[in-house]
Amino acid sequence: MGGKSLLSQELLNALPYSFLKKHCLLPLEEQENGITMAYAHSTSLMAKDEVQLLIKKPVLFILRDETDILKNLQKIYSNLEGKASDMLLSMKEGGLSQASEEEDLLENTDAVPVVRFLNLILKEAIEERTSDIHFEPLEDSLRIRYRIDGVLHDRLSPPAHLRSALITRIKVLAKMDIAEHRLPQDGRIKIQIGGQEIDMRVSTVPVIHGERVVLRILDKRNVILDISGLHMPKNIEKSFREVIAVPEGILLVTGPTGSGKTTTLYSVIQHLSGPFANIMTIEDPPEYKLAGIAQIAVKPKIGLSFACGLRHLLRQDPDVVMVGEIRDQETAEIAIQAALTGHLVVSTLHTNDAISAIPRLLDMGVEPYLLSATIIGVVAQRLVRKICPNCKEHCAASVQERAFLHSIGVDADVPLYYGKGCAQCFRSGYKGRQGIYEFFHPDAALRSEIAMHKPYHVLREYAEQKGFQPLLQHGVTLALSGETTLSEVFRVTKRYD
Repeated sequence: MGGKSLLSQELLNALPYSFLKKHCLLPLEEQENGITMAYAHSTSLMAKDEVQLLIKKPVLFILRDETDILKNLQKIYSNLEGKASDMLLSMKEGGLSQASEEEDLLENTDAVPVVRFLNLILKEAIEERTSDIHFEPLEDSLRIRYRIDGVLHDRLSPPAHLRSALITRIKVLAKMDIAEHRLPQDGRIKIQIGGQEIDMRVSTVPVIHGERVVLRILDKRNVILDISGLHMPKNIEKSFREVIAVPEGILLVTGPTGSGKTTTLYSVIQHLSGPFANIMTIEDPPEYKLAGIAQIAVKPKIGLSFACGLRHLLRQDPDVVMVGEIRDQETAEIAIQAALTGHLVVSTLHTNDAISAIPRLLDMGVEPYLLSATIIGVVAQRLVRKICPNCKEHCAASVQERAFLHSIGVDADVPLYYGKGCAQCFRSGYKGRQGIYEFFHPDAALRSEIAMHKPYHVLREYAEQKGFQPLLQHGVTLALSGETTLSEVFRVTKRYD
């Protein structure tokens, strides 16, 4: 065989992905008078004969490892359908078809246009590391936006006549009531892309021009549940590890929605899990399934609240308890009692910084002497976007940045960095995210201050005297080392509101 060339679109169209995956076959090279194809030990003779019939050319078969075949097969076919934006240009009004709960999007290449269009949207969003997909009905179109690294980006704007079909398709996949348009609904979608399973949480709400849908993508491949993977400053990580080794007390993680609190909690749980620990969680809802951990989902409609679930969970002889969020006095008081009776309780709270967790719990009605006896640490965190390494360049500080650097005693002429924007970061200049942290670890003197109900500024002043490092300090360190930008640090810490 001679005249070697790349695999043609015509050849790939003739060889369905589902067939090749089922029989573990992979086209390697295409020549003028035939093709070379990899096969595995599991490939049947009948499948080889069928390939000959499909392409009507001689085939040279070469034995390869099954895992490599399936991995490379996914790479080839993931780009076969093109982009959702390209399909939208030529797309007409399409119908709907049912799909299995865990269909592989790469196998569904013969589906009707709306189904294929949604599949492309989901595939592209996942490839671009999207955390949320927004489907927003407007008067004459449907705006589709991706949240990438914490920031929303416009992606597509299908015409109004596709709006209902797309939303209905999503509701079908999420097992929602497609006839109900007046009430909000919640659901879940479980899909596969090239054999890799991905979960999505789906939320719909009725708005003026239809139903607004947000898909939260829970891609386990992008989550590293390990304390070291949190990339805390070394001194904070050391103190943090010491605190989670304590068998009883309350550890809190604070920050706004989307700041990585759940990942931090899961990393703690994963670190503590083992044959000698009974770990239980109550969440709204569990974002990821953790092996060997008993996870309870809050169900307010039937009376299973955080407080109710926590109360019953404590009768299950747990060593470590994770509460998704402390929202009210009842949950806070049960968590305090659990910590007093020999349990390690980890949870989250919505506050701007670590020390603010103390007055927040006191405002909820927790007794100061009980809080001072049980609180062992509070982490506050944010996620900053990292500069894209492919288009990273030096830059001079802006007027605002120079003034800030001068105010903290740093040479205003220090070289800074930014991302110019390239194809790898979708012209944003940023790729990936990194946590910035502060850690409040009260000593005996601070516990006395808490027991006496001292105000926030007194607690903060004392903590700073003892070496407390605020979020901003960690962020500035990352900016000066070229990991992120000062403007990004200011954005997430609200340094200049």
